[in-house]
Amino acid sequence: MKRSVIETVLGAVVLFIAGFFLIFSYNTANVKKVSGYEVTADFSGIGGLAIGDDVQISGVKVGSIVKVALDPDSYLARVSMSIDPSVKLPEDTAAMISSESLLGGRYMSLEPGAAEGTIPPGGRIQYTQAPQNLEQLLGQFIFSMQGKDEKKGNESTPEATY
Repeated sequence: MKRSVIETVLGAVVLFIAGFFLIFSYNTANVKKVSGYEVTADFSGIGGLAIGDDVQISGVKVGSIVKVALDPDSYLARVSMSIDPSVKLPEDTAAMISSESLLGGRYMSLEPGAAEGTIPPGGRIQYTQAPQNLEQLLGQFIFSMQGKDEKKGNESTPEATY
């Protein structure tokens, strides 16, 4: 009987500590959904960007991705994002999809411009840049290096005359 009481108390302590760490990690990870006004941007490719990914300005989270859909008229990926109401985006803001690391993970990076007017709720970001595809860049580099090697092999070296 005494052993089961100790086991029960230890189990309760372990559950309490696990709950504490869960709440602590949730609060410090900044995973809360940002509610605010919605703006859209059209991209030729989104490269793995998903609903719930961060929207950042200078590395600071100011919003989140709320919808990704295909525009039936232009066949571009239309990304809708919710932006914190305290952040007013200038009309010439640029949106770029960036990688968190080489292993993956995407986020939307916004670079505000210097225009006087701001993008209204429901507005659209005009200037966008799709993410760079690492496989395509590596392929281009490899093939460009092969072309240089082939040119070197075909060139004949002039003989020295004395």
